[in-house]
Amino acid sequence: MPDPDVDVVVVGAGPAGAAAATVLARAGHSVILLERGPFAGSKNMYGGVVYPRILDQLHPQWWEDAPVQRWITRRSTMVLTDDQALTVDFRSERWGRPPFNGATAYRPDWDHWLAAKAQADGATLVCSTTATGLLREGGQVVGVTTDRPDGDLRAHVVIACDGVNSFLAKEAGMYGEVDAANYTVGVKETIALPKDVIDARFGVRGREGQDIEILGGTGGVNGGAFVYTNLDTLAVGCVLKLPKLSAQALRPEEIIDGLKRHPAIRPLVEDGEVKEYSAHVIPEAGLSMMPQMTGDGMLVAGDAAAMCLAAGIWLEGVNFAMASGMYAGEAAVEALAAGDASAAGLAGYERRLRDTFVLRDHRKLRRAPELVLSDRVQHLYPEMIANTVERMFRVDNPAPKPGLRRIFSDERRRAGVTLRDLARDALDGLRSFG
Repeated sequence: MPDPDVDVVVVGAGPAGAAAATVLARAGHSVILLERGPFAGSKNMYGGVVYPRILDQLHPQWWEDAPVQRWITRRSTMVLTDDQALTVDFRSERWGRPPFNGATAYRPDWDHWLAAKAQADGATLVCSTTATGLLREGGQVVGVTTDRPDGDLRAHVVIACDGVNSFLAKEAGMYGEVDAANYTVGVKETIALPKDVIDARFGVRGREGQDIEILGGTGGVNGGAFVYTNLDTLAVGCVLKLPKLSAQALRPEEIIDGLKRHPAIRPLVEDGEVKEYSAHVIPEAGLSMMPQMTGDGMLVAGDAAAMCLAAGIWLEGVNFAMASGMYAGEAAVEALAAGDASAAGLAGYERRLRDTFVLRDHRKLRRAPELVLSDRVQHLYPEMIANTVERMFRVDNPAPKPGLRRIFSDERRRAGVTLRDLARDALDGLRSFG
């Protein structure tokens, strides 16, 4: 084999790729971080919350210069019907001071910051360059081809962090058959409002922020919705299951418009100016759709490895991407030291994933995505729950109060939920979240 150009090529300068490149560069290895966009983060959209505590290991005191918009100190879960809303609201001042919990951030800023950290440690960032395929010798991956003239890059190890539906992982045969039911599409509007208006509407101050996760409000399409506060914008959007979206007539932007007109959401967003609309495919099925992570000369991390925890209560992704990138980098360092970049030599990667929250959390919650996106949870339970609560607080004098058991029984039957359905879903819920 000709001499490699570098020790490792990392494809994709998102959170996973930047973390992998940082680990490798700090260990003294030559590493190229490829990014198809003009800068790291230019191709990414994100409407959610970053949970950066994994960075305590990689970038201690990361909060001192991380491009955070707001620290999430208020976490709300909302159930919507067409004209009702039930919200469970939690606040914690502890989440507004180090070491913090979650934060809102613009992905272009976040990814650019992480990639700059990798560069400062010695990684070479090459932008506006797409990895178009894999180089192989004797069945082992030995680099990538790119869309630049004479742009082949040879390396001992390739780490694929090229996002959802990874072309490199597919070319390597590491993915099975793709099932559209395993994916959702996230659609988001960024809506500008003055900071003082956001503070007043969401009951926050300074850098405090709120994360609202919503069941319902998606125009009858299975999925979920969200509202997140940035400093002077809101992220408002929906996550929609692809087969359900394709089976009906509404476009995603129409579904967001319907969400914004809901009586519980309209007062939060009114008079705002839409600055951006974006969409992104999300791997939603968790453990059941993950590819083979390790091959001869190749590792797969981040969204390319379907590391997104979409479990209703827990909605996380960037933390898994950063962690998997770190562990891929560490495994590559071990393999290079041993002079063995085969799948066996890179096996430390999957060991790290198994022994940490990355796969432990996915295993624990492996049933949750199917339950949360099921038709009953999506279409029957919101109305049943909202109507039960409405009747609990409604005063129907001169009629006496019917009692909670009767109310719940009435609303369960009205929603078309059998006791058997309820018991089965309750058991699945215990198995999923217990």
